Amino acid sequence: QLQLVESGGGLVQPGGSLRLSCAASGFTLNYYAMGWFRQAPGKEREGVSCISSSGGRTNYADSVKGRFTISRDNAKNTVYLQMNSLKPEDTAIYYCAARPRVCVLDPRYDMDYWGRGTLVTVFS
Repeated sequence: QLQLVESGGGLVQPGGSLRLSCAASGFTLNYYAMGWFRQAPGKEREGVSCISSSGGRTNYADSVKGRFTISRDNAKNTVYLQMNSLKPEDTAIYYCAARPRVCVLDPRYDMDYWGRGTLVTVFS
């Protein structure tokens, strides 16, 4: 079965950290740019970060720059999102997605695969 599976979400206090993982099964991520997106209650899905297939290029939403870091390990067929200095406004369901070639932060672009998401809740 071809799928992406996110993990690593949970409850954390403001200022805390989480590391999300996105593992692919049934296909290799080597040729895909990967993105992390999130959707908060009552809001539209938004792009958080993306990384090129080689890992050489990354992009971040302004709201997470300096706090989040995207990385990938193609040997493990997994992409990561390290989230530090978390804020209540980071609370959302986080999704990973794969698309060929170009890294994009706009979720309206066609993606070949989407994961089902993992919930991150930042509470005080």
